[in-house]
Amino acid sequence: MNRIIRQAEQGDQEALVDCVQAAYSKYIERIGKTPAPMLADYKTLIAQGTVYVLADEKEVRGVLVMMPQGKDMFVENVAIDPRFQGRGLGRTLMAFVEQQARKEQLDEIRLYTNELMTENLLFYHKLGFEEEGRHIQNGYRRVFLRKRLI
Repeated sequence: MNRIIRQAEQGDQEALVDCVQAAYSKYIERIGKTPAPMLADYKTLIAQGTVYVLADEKEVRGVLVMMPQGKDMFVENVAIDPRFQGRGLGRTLMAFVEQQARKEQLDEIRLYTNELMTENLLFYHKLGFEEEGRHIQNGYRRVFLRKRLI
């Protein structure tokens, strides 16, 4: 299987939205509302050049939304289609983030996840992220994390 990470195009919108919906729908009951990534305006994000897909010849398997913010790379979303979870694809996307951040000579990678998405917290801690704080933002209980690159 030939997997690539590439910038998303408008023709990818339906497939990447399906991937995000599938990845986050399991959290609706747990957090008591629709997770923020399921509500994002992917048409606009794709047009801004901030969305990437991890795909093979047939389908989108993962989605990444990232953008430089000052001296940091901000990761807004990492989603892996549940059919392909547990195969290291999330690590692959996060390695891509780090590669891009280093290429752009940025100091840190920053992101957040919902406080109740505990498996995500464990995942990011294993990748070397440290917790900066916890706050309610836009009605969501978020944990803010960072990984220093310098």
